Amino acid sequence: MGSATEPVTARSSALGSRALLPPEQSGVTDKRLLRGARTRKIVLRQAVDVASLEGLGSISFGHLALATGLSKAGIQTLFKTKEILQVSAVEFARELFIDAVIRPARSAPHGVARLRALLDHWTVYAETPLFAGGCFRAANLADFDSHPGPVRDALLNDQREWHGVIAAELGHAVENGEIAELDVELAVFQIDALLCAANTALQAGDTGAVGKARRIIDGLLVAPRS
Repeated sequence: MGSATEPVTARSSALGSRALLPPEQSGVTDKRLLRGARTRKIVLRQAVDVASLEGLGSISFGHLALATGLSKAGIQTLFKTKEILQVSAVEFARELFIDAVIRPARSAPHGVARLRALLDHWTVYAETPLFAGGCFRAANLADFDSHPGPVRDALLNDQREWHGVIAAELGHAVENGEIAELDVELAVFQIDALLCAANTALQAGDTGAVGKARRIIDGLLVAPRS
């Protein structure tokens, strides 16, 4: 019980100390926090684009400093180590993916309608593309799948969350009689594999790749026999 309350106590203490600052010092603190948040966003936006093109292993403080015009020391102060920078990039890419694909689809009813909405938004995400090198997850997971550690854990967690979203809508569709009984786990694996393959083909110039994947996925969403 004691350990559970310690973070709250520490946070309350920090907030209390800040409240005692003169208004001008409190304002300076706020500006520094905002400036740090803006800098962090600029760095991570560049990092995810580089990682989608060249892989997470290629990002470095020096590379990002050169690309953003920020100081290498300043970036290193924010992220401390390359591994922290890589994990932060994975989490930032995840947030952008949620905003681009998952959140907009929530207005559609659960089941087939939401699954199709997810696929529609994923298509825009991949074809636009949101990241310079296409799907961030597809570009990086294969490089880290045999390297245990925080970066792989973050990538796999991102993939599991995406699989869970697809599985939930397939489950709704089966339960509501929209589609025939199927092995949800297998169907999720197939759908994700098709989307990853479509992303790779898109990057190679096959503009019809997503349409091919969608036709195959539609074959999984067959109505139950009367």
